[in-house]
Amino acid sequence: MAWVPAESAVEELMPRLLPVDPCDLTESFDPSVPPRTPQEYLKRVQIEAAQCPDVVVAQIDPKKLKRKQSVNVSVSFITRHLSGCQPAPEGYSPTLQWQQQQVAQFSVVRQSVNRHRSHWKSQQLDSNVTMPKSEDEEGWKKFCLGERQYAEGAIGPTKNENPEIDYIQIGFPPLLSIVSRMNQATVTSVLEYLSNWFGERDFTPELDSKDDERVPALNLLICLVSRYFDQRDLADEPS
Repeated sequence: MAWVPAESAVEELMPRLLPVDPCDLTESFDPSVPPRTPQEYLKRVQIEAAQCPDVVVAQIDPKKLKRKQSVNVSVSFITRHLSGCQPAPEGYSPTLQWQQQQVAQFSVVRQSVNRHRSHWKSQQLDSNVTMPKSEDEEGWKKFCLGERQYAEGAIGPTKNENPEIDYIQIGFPPLLSIVSRMNQATVTSVLEYLSNWFGERDFTPELDSKDDERVPALNLLICLVSRYFDQRDLADEPS
């Protein structure tokens, strides 16, 4: 193995970016006096670098180190209390087995949708379906909620008195032929539009009991977000 001078080894790791003339590294200078030229500044940098030790060891007094300093805090405690997410009341959260089944079924459905996305995207939309542009917030609210509910501003089941379904009035469901034409940016924007609309209204009434018909749907959403998309701070503890 060939011997490599220390200076050459340093230059290999940290090559010089500016040409610097060799200087006496033992020379001293007055740090209170600013350098007068760029060359003098670089010279001072060389001298200061030469005075720095290659290895610095921290001096620690062992007597100041106390034993048993570790504090064990469960991840569940941190996520529940620091994130503000409180556990569901007893009887409201699903079992771990139920959550695992939903995640498995969702994974199968999602893969199937991805495989057939190009097929659904190529399907001709009905003449009454006009998808708004991504930035058209009001247009998407009317499209998804229906002009009737959008105008009334009330949240509740839509009553359809006509034998023929008028999606313009009651809102278009998220059909694959529609969703497949939306890129991720559009999906995110539309979800934000709808979230803002619901947030401005009374969309968070308290559940009457654990038998409330809305409990399974809410549990499914929480389960998929937490278990499938790995937002663990929302996950229900197994019951």
